[in-house]
Amino acid sequence: MRMYDLIMKKRNRMSLSREEIRFMIEHYTAGMIPDYQMSAMMMAVYFNGMNEEETLDLTMAMAESGDMLDLSSIDGIKVDKHSTGGVGDKTSLALAPMVAACGVPVAKMSGRGLGHTGGTIDKLESFPGFSVSMETDRFMKQVNEIGIAIMGQTKDLAPADKKLYALRDVTATVDNMSLIASSIMSKKLASGADAIILDVKTGSGAFMKEEKDAFALAEEMVRIGKGAGRDTRAVISNMDEPLGYAIGNALEVREAIDTLKGKGPDDFLELCLTLGTFMVLAGKKAENEDEAREMLLEKIENGSALEKLAQFVKAQGGDESFVYEPERLPRASMEKTVTAARDGFISHIDCDQVGICSLILGGGRETKDSVIDLSVGLRLSKKVGDKVREGETLANLYGNDASLLSEAAQRYADACHISKEPVKKPLLIKGMIR
Repeated sequence: MRMYDLIMKKRNRMSLSREEIRFMIEHYTAGMIPDYQMSAMMMAVYFNGMNEEETLDLTMAMAESGDMLDLSSIDGIKVDKHSTGGVGDKTSLALAPMVAACGVPVAKMSGRGLGHTGGTIDKLESFPGFSVSMETDRFMKQVNEIGIAIMGQTKDLAPADKKLYALRDVTATVDNMSLIASSIMSKKLASGADAIILDVKTGSGAFMKEEKDAFALAEEMVRIGKGAGRDTRAVISNMDEPLGYAIGNALEVREAIDTLKGKGPDDFLELCLTLGTFMVLAGKKAENEDEAREMLLEKIENGSALEKLAQFVKAQGGDESFVYEPERLPRASMEKTVTAARDGFISHIDCDQVGICSLILGGGRETKDSVIDLSVGLRLSKKVGDKVREGETLANLYGNDASLLSEAAQRYADACHISKEPVKKPLLIKGMIR
């Protein structure tokens, strides 16, 4: 078998067999196929696409290119959740304890953020001492004992995807549905969960700007998951404005804690309940969606979801007292207020620009080596559809550098649009794929 022949085959709009795809991925990961040939293949795929069978075969080949985590020693149905990312997306911080409190084991691998906001791990490190470094045996033991554990992704998890994504990133071949879906799902399948719940974002602050593209990606990933024998469901959610009101690592942790106390933003709670309902159903702890939703709400009301967060933080070396005293979490030394220039209604918030505001303040990474400032960020006072008066607060920005604070404040003012006419509040949940 020769890579040259496979490139020609795909160039000529023919389908690749499972054996051919596996040969290509195995040999490329081992360094036996050069970048220039794989670049040619990725461009052929970009223009000619892959069918459903090819996409599944590619995903499985990438998933099996490294370690496949075996979670069989964990009792019950293991459920994982993945978000395609957005601004203010702190969902795992509240969702995982809620679901674990319902008796569904959550065994999750997470990464650090690269771009305008931190990742789940960065946010959790707002708790002093918290660590995601652990051996697999300890990871599984913790899930069996308290129902939840989050560890960092290992370097041996889907190494083919890491190598292939780096190549696609510099050859203008990222934006292909089969390649995007296989990249995401290869890591999820290698992580070993029995069920996978996907939160696919759409809007100005999301990777998928257009709603139709978000639905297409969600459908593709659900097909892959089911083809691999995993219970897979998806929610398509709005990211045309930040999720909740807090953007920035410690600020988002505080908002997640507020939500577990029953005092969180409506949109954030609704997304947690929607995703959590699918997770509880996948874990077979409820008979229907209404029962699952009620169960999640009960865990918030009786305090067991908050207690589960504290148990989780303590188990991973963090100071759990911060869960009950979130005012002690990292705080920036400076604050700046952005006010409305005129009366009207918030018509649109350029969500990606809000993320950049956080990045300017130090809340995200421009490179892998950048150091995140956990204390900085923004807290919105108004969102799309809200009425505002001239001089009323739109957002408060928190930072540790006056010049950066001024720059971010101006950018936020430019990103927040006010109209004279009333505006409908956006629909949070765009659709579901059950």
